[in-house]
Amino acid sequence: MWKKSFLVFLFSLSVQKAALDCKRMRKTNEFPSPNLHSKMSTVVRGQNVSLSCFSENTSRQITYSLFRGEKHLEIQDRKGEPMTLNLRISDAQDLGPYKCKAQVSNCFKYSREFNFIFVDPVTAPVLNISVIQTKTDQYIMLRCISFNGSLPINYTFFEKNITISPAISKDVREPAEFNLTNNNSGEGKEYKCEAKNTLPDHAKYSQPVTIPSTGGDSCPLCLQLLLPGLLLVLMVIILILALWMLPKYKARKAMKDNVPRDYGNRPMEIGIYANICENQAGEESVPGLEPKQSVPIAEHGTGHSQEIHYVTPVFRQVAPRDQEACNDCKTRYVYSELIF
Repeated sequence: MWKKSFLVFLFSLSVQKAALDCKRMRKTNEFPSPNLHSKMSTVVRGQNVSLSCFSENTSRQITYSLFRGEKHLEIQDRKGEPMTLNLRISDAQDLGPYKCKAQVSNCFKYSREFNFIFVDPVTAPVLNISVIQTKTDQYIMLRCISFNGSLPINYTFFEKNITISPAISKDVREPAEFNLTNNNSGEGKEYKCEAKNTLPDHAKYSQPVTIPSTGGDSCPLCLQLLLPGLLLVLMVIILILALWMLPKYKARKAMKDNVPRDYGNRPMEIGIYANICENQAGEESVPGLEPKQSVPIAEHGTGHSQEIHYVTPVFRQVAPRDQEACNDCKTRYVYSELIF
């Protein structure tokens, strides 16, 4: 019986000693609360991460326990080195909260809770440039925006590989803007921008945009903007001229096809048909004549109509005229006078 009492006494002394030892460590901060952290707090879905729990007390054997919510995940004994646990963040429940427990004898302390945050990576941003050209300077406005990725997003502008702006943070989905002025040095400038959110090593760059070189009073950007308009105006003018000239060409061709063909320099013959009435021999001519008549006839193959004129001639005999002398000329001529 006394042995049992003695054992109980020794146990109570050890408990009291441990309690006193825990109070002393707490009072002297010899056993502070452990720290739970990860190198990255923002992750993408399916990413592998590491959680570390450690205590600043390196002289004692410490038992570390890791929890996610109320679920116990891991227990490890360490002395002078942290406990490390590798995890894969696949869905929302893997985000946390996590906490760590460090225990020495009967004295234990918990770390603060730790949570991961899902972040969507940014996509390559789009850079737009607006230029106002003067004789001596270029006034340039740079606009950069990434259409995907968790906010906030930080934008930085570069000329070639040299940073020309501070980081511009955007908490809403709108472009970051940066203004600058360049003199007309006659040299082309290349610009690009960077978009980056809280995900480390996930920065994206835009495609470089080059402003053409300028010289003197030239305005290459103006030409670039005006050239499509000039080409469009030229095409419209050509179309209008074609539509205006086509009917005239067709009409001229039709007229040319309708003109009668010219068979040499032969004059056109016009047939005149007459009813001839001879007076009886010895009769005098009738003083009254029938009036002239004209009757149209059908068109020839040339398409031009002709008219036939009808007349009634009256013949009367007249005295023969003297003939010129000729050798062996036996032919005699009788002349008549034709009256229309």
